[in-house]
Amino acid sequence: MKPIRIALTKGRLEKDTVALFERMGMDTTQVKEKGRRLILPVPDPWTPVRSIEVVLAKAADVITYVEHGVCDLGVVGKDTIAESGGSFYEVLDLGFGRCRFALAAPKGSDFFSGYQARTVASKYPGVSRAYFERKGMDVEIIRIEGSVELAPLLGLSDAIVDIVETGSTLRENGLEVVEEIMPISARLIVNMACMKLRKSEIEDLIGAMEHQL
Repeated sequence: MKPIRIALTKGRLEKDTVALFERMGMDTTQVKEKGRRLILPVPDPWTPVRSIEVVLAKAADVITYVEHGVCDLGVVGKDTIAESGGSFYEVLDLGFGRCRFALAAPKGSDFFSGYQARTVASKYPGVSRAYFERKGMDVEIIRIEGSVELAPLLGLSDAIVDIVETGSTLRENGLEVVEEIMPISARLIVNMACMKLRKSEIEDLIGAMEHQL
């Protein structure tokens, strides 16, 4: 039977997902010894129907592969889902990779006071724009690819929207959280057509993953 193909976000989410597969009894040897390979089998010796094939990819590409059906499922952070959107089912909060989107500004500043226009820097302009639209605020969003904490330090922006885990990087750069926007964690997504065509196999896999969370 054709393996279920699942795209994993490289890095921390990959490691946490592999640990989940191990708790499910799957053989993750080839993923751990992958070398430069990007497509790897993860057999389940106890339940062959759950044999899967792992595809290692960048977060945004995980969504692309699942949307286009070349992968049946994917593991990706809620941050990427919130920024990129897409047509797929978000079926399970895997509980790891926890952090949060937050608005942060220089310590002691009052971002929401006054009537002057505000400028916000972020790697996530879509999330930022949606957040300020919900607040009814007209804010200029500047996209930053690197260390977004630099923007207010250099006077480029009044604040930033970024992912915050412990907040230590903010504090070290004289910034503080003004408001939390949304929690983030790893999510399991499924291609819409695959969910219908391979319903029993995919639901079996989802159930096995949920049982180990």
